[in-house]
Amino acid sequence: MSRSEDALKHMQNRNNCCQSVLLAFADLVTLPPDELKKLGAGFGGGMGCMEGTCGALCGAEMILGLARAAGGPVGREAGALHRAFAAKCGSSICKEIKGRDTGKVLCSCPNCVRNAADLLDAVLAAPKE
Repeated sequence: MSRSEDALKHMQNRNNCCQSVLLAFADLVTLPPDELKKLGAGFGGGMGCMEGTCGALCGAEMILGLARAAGGPVGREAGALHRAFAAKCGSSICKEIKGRDTGKVLCSCPNCVRNAADLLDAVLAAPKE
């Protein structure tokens, strides 16, 4: 099963977008799954209840930091992940993606989760900058 499929399975089990991405990559980090769920609990509906960054992208960036940082910066990789997600989903801001103010949904939550997981997989597969 791919990581994106695993993330979608977690979403179907009543985890929010952020938690779903975190749990799909749990084997790469030292935090246990119950702690990852707590870490992502406040990011359902994006940061600030749709006002900020999509929760799936937040989860991907958290995993990137936990899996890659080892105390060093991961800014270039995080920036690349962010830009790729925004290009694929139409934005990185939850309310824009969900069309809260426009009525036009740019990307469904499951597709945001899938895209975040797939893009994170690609970043993690690339050599560290």
